[in-house]
Amino acid sequence: MRFSYAFLLLFVFSCQSYDKTNTFPSEREARTAIEKVLADQEIAWNNHDLEGFMQGYWKNDSLRFFGSNGLTYGWDKALANYNKGYPSPNESGTLKFVVTDISKIENANYLVFGEYHLERNIGNANGIFTIIFKYIDGQWKIIADMSC
Repeated sequence: MRFSYAFLLLFVFSCQSYDKTNTFPSEREARTAIEKVLADQEIAWNNHDLEGFMQGYWKNDSLRFFGSNGLTYGWDKALANYNKGYPSPNESGTLKFVVTDISKIENANYLVFGEYHLERNIGNANGIFTIIFKYIDGQWKIIADMSC
């Protein structure tokens, strides 16, 4: 696990800045916006709108997911994996995030720790996540996700 956190942090600091003005929202504004992204993701997921859920992620081939199947790259691959793993509302169920901590890493990057809870007829699923948000072109986007 420690290697995974180090990898995620290294990824953040190795990325170029995407905000051309170098002005960033305040910490309070950032936290509020990040919480909104997660709330919007819950709504989309609970409507089985997986593409809508993915709008919270950076639409880029460098998006990183680390989970039980190892490391995968790219927005399109992530969406394909979600569509394969959750082909119907029966599998996707009802999602609830519990955010444990939102911490600023640097100006345009925040680390978020939390839990996910899926309530489903086929059996509930629960786990934890660590995600990194980056402020890109005026929007907060998830650039790295580690869920288990």
